[in-house]
Amino acid sequence: MSNPFGWFRQLLAVLAIALLSIQLWAAPALATGLYSMPQTASSDTWIVDDASQVSRLNEGKITEALRQLAQETGNEVRFVTIHRLDYGETAQSFADQLLEKWFPTPADQANQTLIVLDDLTNTIGISVGDETANLLPAETAQSVIDETMKVPLLRGNQYNQSFLDATDRLVAVISGEPDPGPPTYDNTVDTDRNFATAEETEEARGSSTILVVVLLIAATAIPMLTYYWYVSAGG
Repeated sequence: MSNPFGWFRQLLAVLAIALLSIQLWAAPALATGLYSMPQTASSDTWIVDDASQVSRLNEGKITEALRQLAQETGNEVRFVTIHRLDYGETAQSFADQLLEKWFPTPADQANQTLIVLDDLTNTIGISVGDETANLLPAETAQSVIDETMKVPLLRGNQYNQSFLDATDRLVAVISGEPDPGPPTYDNTVDTDRNFATAEETEEARGSSTILVVVLLIAATAIPMLTYYWYVSAGG
């Protein structure tokens, strides 16, 4: 004789699997931590495009320019893109920690410049070694990330242009040439951001999760009600 409650246990099992799937679907994408980065920065590591925002062609241009800068001046510049930071992390703190990971001692860090961009929020951090800071003062370094890189991002998330402009300016300044300054643009142009903040992303994800839960409950309740109606009618 079949178990009259067998269908109910099966239904609970399906419901449990569905709920687990929703949790996995709704969970935030895996964050990028220091553990995700290469253990060391070799002489061939000039751009780590973890967020896949730089085209292969432009990555080659940037790599060649930064390699030549290192050969001619001894100063090295590296770019890193990531998609999501660990909770409580900022692009600046990530840049500082990554520089220490790749170049553990002050002597190792002296001629280094590291720029980190999080494409989820379009925030940028820069960490500059002591020797390079003599050529790239704090005001100029801040201008590179706040103006040179941010303008193309505000104009439509133009990541390739952002990194190309930053490369040109950094190479000029660190090589001892006059600072070309940030790109000029019309202040009357609407440069409102067209990317979601972290808060907006989480809010949208929460709304989507609620919708899926409602649909799942409906998909579960309707067959149950139909079954009870069928049993009652049959009885």
